[in-house]
Amino acid sequence: MTRITLLIAIVTLTGCAVGPNYKRPVVQAPGQFRGATLPASEVSLADTSLEQKFGDPVLTKLIETAIRQNFDLRAATERVSQARAQYGIARSALYPDVSFGAQHTSSRTSTIGSAVFLPRGLDLDVSYTQGGFGLSWELDIWGRVRRLKEAALAEYLATEAARQGIQTSVVSEVTRSYFLLRAADLELEIARKTRETANNGLRLTEVRRKAGAASGLDVSQAEQLLRTANAQIAASERAVTLAENALSLLLGQGPGPIERGKRLEEFTAPAEAPAGLPSSLLERRPDIRQAEQTLIAANARIGAARARYFPQITLTGLLGAQSRYLEQLFTGPGRMWNFTPSFTEPIFNAGRIRAGVRFSEAQQREAAVDYDRTIQTAFREVSDSLVSLSKTRQQREEQQLLVAALQESTRLSNLRYRGGLDSYLQVLDAERNLFQGEIALTQLRYQELNSVVQLYRALGGGWQ
Repeated sequence: MTRITLLIAIVTLTGCAVGPNYKRPVVQAPGQFRGATLPASEVSLADTSLEQKFGDPVLTKLIETAIRQNFDLRAATERVSQARAQYGIARSALYPDVSFGAQHTSSRTSTIGSAVFLPRGLDLDVSYTQGGFGLSWELDIWGRVRRLKEAALAEYLATEAARQGIQTSVVSEVTRSYFLLRAADLELEIARKTRETANNGLRLTEVRRKAGAASGLDVSQAEQLLRTANAQIAASERAVTLAENALSLLLGQGPGPIERGKRLEEFTAPAEAPAGLPSSLLERRPDIRQAEQTLIAANARIGAARARYFPQITLTGLLGAQSRYLEQLFTGPGRMWNFTPSFTEPIFNAGRIRAGVRFSEAQQREAAVDYDRTIQTAFREVSDSLVSLSKTRQQREEQQLLVAALQESTRLSNLRYRGGLDSYLQVLDAERNLFQGEIALTQLRYQELNSVVQLYRALGGGWQ
């Protein structure tokens, strides 16, 4: 019996696994990302945490809270646990299933029923107890179970990569939403400052009209800027509330106020944003690793499907005891055992096995297409983010110069109006242009910071 068991173990462990072994598809990675302003190197923006880039303790606290409490991230963590358990189930099929069972049976047969020629008074009562160990084991000679285990492991790793991808998204989204909130705060501040300026201008114009130095048209024009500022205040207050609610949901909590840290103007985008080597993106981005693990799982399922062409060998056995008397159950005469190898070879199944193989092969080809598409999408997202950051920075710098010029124009227009050289229309135009220029500059500041966040996310940062 020991020799048979040893032989079975050797055959099982040395059996071949049918089906293709996985080989990573060849990917032609470019030498440098399109739009990169720095030479390709191993240094990447994604090597350090995003909160360290901006140095705001409040932002760091928000990101840490989101990682602990975000609903999507918590659900993804549970999916990882499910996949790990499924892998454990698949792995357990490699080993024998040993169980222990016991039962007691009592029965009586009728003496006037189907059994004939039984003497009267014959005792047909039967009572006995049985217990023992059962064994069931499928010999994985063709590697079907091993391929299923390989697929389950790849699916588990794909689920973990998906969780890391969600964490990357959560970190990026919290940062983006925080910048959006600070931009709305700054717009609200600009609008309130403009309203105060408009109120002062309106009061001055009314005084000048009473003195005969201004007309009713001047008063009406002065009121226009006030109404414009009031409308912007309402819009900015709405934007602040919506941004706070969005951040609250990302933090896994109900709508409420959000703590503030640095002002939007105090955040600066990195002067240099190295993208790293394009080839390293294959290992850094969670979605690419997820796509590859999905491809590995699909490749392994081809082998599991092909293994059904070959015989299935299963061992079953029982080792135990049976006795009519409980005190004699574990004595020598009560011992019992059986050992039953079974052999099953498919002969006719109307093409079911062949269709299963074709199905798994088609799934593998689809997974290969998804893997290639994910890689090319990643290259595009990095390029888009690099170009967006570079051009938005240029646009923001020009807008800053424009706002400085508008501030000077507003100052001179007010001096000429107070000196009686111009009507209030010139002052109104200057202040309105300055107001719009400051709002546009705020949006460009936000867009520049958001471009850094998008580049960080495109490079696969945030999950480490």
